[in-house]
Amino acid sequence: MSIRLPLATSTWDEAEHAAIGRVVESGRFTMGAEVQAFEEEFARAFGARHAVMVNSGSSANLLMVAALFFTEERDRRLRRGDEVIVPAVSWSTTYYPLHQYGLRIKFVDIDLETLNIDLDMLEEAISDRTKLIFAVNLLGNPNDFGRIRKIVGDRPITLIEDNCESMGAEFEGRKAGTFGLMGSFSTFFSHHISTMEGGVIVTDDEELHQILLCLRAHGWTRNLPEENRVTGRKSPDPFEESFRFVLPGYNVRPLEMEGAIGREQLKKLNGFIAARRANADQWVCRMSGHPRIAIQRETGTSSWFGFSIVCKKNSGLQRAEVRQLLETHGVETRPIVAGNFVRNPVINCFDHEIFGRLANADHIHEQGLFIGNHHYPLGPVLDDIADLLGSF
Repeated sequence: MSIRLPLATSTWDEAEHAAIGRVVESGRFTMGAEVQAFEEEFARAFGARHAVMVNSGSSANLLMVAALFFTEERDRRLRRGDEVIVPAVSWSTTYYPLHQYGLRIKFVDIDLETLNIDLDMLEEAISDRTKLIFAVNLLGNPNDFGRIRKIVGDRPITLIEDNCESMGAEFEGRKAGTFGLMGSFSTFFSHHISTMEGGVIVTDDEELHQILLCLRAHGWTRNLPEENRVTGRKSPDPFEESFRFVLPGYNVRPLEMEGAIGREQLKKLNGFIAARRANADQWVCRMSGHPRIAIQRETGTSSWFGFSIVCKKNSGLQRAEVRQLLETHGVETRPIVAGNFVRNPVINCFDHEIFGRLANADHIHEQGLFIGNHHYPLGPVLDDIADLLGSF
C-alpha cells in the first residue's frame, strides 16, 4: 500500500497569483489599502468589530499581551507579576510574550480527549492573583466557553484566545477567537488560509483596537484617528504626527501582498472548512472505538486543523511503532503542537508554576502525534490510513 499524505499543501491558485500581480503593478509593497480591506473583510467574516493584521500569529499573541499593559481599564490592565493560566500543551509563542512581559505563568494540564485545557483543573487553579486566562483552541477544536464563563463568574479575570490553529471553528454558533477580549489567528502556510506568513487579532473593544494599531507600527501615532483612546487627540498635521512615539511598540506590520492574498483566501474559507469537516466525519467514523488508539473529541464545531493519534494508556502500543508504520507508507507526522511545553529547557527562563500534575500533557508528549488534514477530499487516503492503523 502506497499512501501520500503531507502535513500541508498549498491552497493557492490563479486568484492569489493575480493578487500578487496587482500589488506589484501598484508599486505599493508596505502595508496599505489591501491590508486595510482584508482587515475589514476578516472582521465581518468573524463577526468582530475590528481586525488587525500582523506579520504572524506569534506577533498577534505578542500584541494581545502587550495591549493589556497599556489599557486604561483598571480591571483588565496587567502588571508584571500578575498570574496567567495557560494549558501545558501549546506552541511556544503562546507563552513567550507572557514571559517577556514579566507575568507569572501557571501551567494547567489538558483534557486527554479534547486536548484543550482541563476545565476542572482550571477551576481549581484560579487564585486571587489570577488576572488572565489564555485559552488555546488546539488543532481546530474550540474550548467549552460556556463552562469557562461560569468558572470565571464575576471575578475580574480577562480571557483571551490563541485561535491560531482553529480558524473557522465554532462554539454554540459563534466563531472561536471571538469569545475572549481579543483573539489571535494565524495565516501561515500550513493553516486554514495562507498569506505566506501572517496573523490577525480580532476584538470588539475600541480602545484595545487603537492600542494594537499603535503597537503594531513602532508605537507611533501615525495610524491612529485624530480623536483616539491612546492620546486623546492628535495633530491633523501629518508632519507633526508621523514620528511621534507614545507606546513601546514593534514593527510587526504585514506586507501589502499578504493583505491582497488574504482577501482571495477569505473568499474560499467556507469551502476549505467544509472539506476539512467532511474529511473529519470520515476519520471519526473509521477511528472511533479503536481499542488502542484515541482521537480528539470535538467540542462545538471543530475546523479540524489535523487529526491526532494518541496511543491509549496501558494499551501496550508505542508512538514509535505508529510513526514508523505511517511514515513508511508516505504519511507525514509531527508531535501534537509542542507536547508538554514545560519539558523544554526554555522553561527555566520563565517565572512559572505547575499546578498539580501534568499527566495528560506528559502522555501526549510521549505517545501522541498528528497527521495532516486538507482543504480537499481525502477519501481513499483516510480509508487506507485507517486500515493501516487497524493492524494494531
